[in-house]
Amino acid sequence: MTRTKAKNIDDYLATLPENQRAALEKLRKAIKAAAPKAEECISYDMPAFRLDGKLLVSFAAWAKHCAFYPGSYPAKVHQAALKAYDTNKGSIRFSEENPLPATLVRKLVKSRVAQREK
Repeated sequence: MTRTKAKNIDDYLATLPENQRAALEKLRKAIKAAAPKAEECISYDMPAFRLDGKLLVSFAAWAKHCAFYPGSYPAKVHQAALKAYDTNKGSIRFSEENPLPATLVRKLVKSRVAQREK
């Protein structure tokens, strides 16, 4: 999947097929709900959120899946809830047909925020 460098999340999402765009829009909305003070940005050519100037979480669309990157701590804390997904350290891969539930995304993001506050 080749795309031009996005300047913001809307630019990034505009380049995607409808099914991936819809799945990532839901993810974006859940992240905003869990961390309303986080700022949207592009980091490593991926949509991301920063909190207090530091990377909080990111996400991306790939050729055969979408991925959410909350970090290893939240993925470990919520390991049982993530059994239905392909996980690896701090990444969670999912299909557009089986997106991450908003409640789970909010839990992962809140765990990440709590981890950062320690």
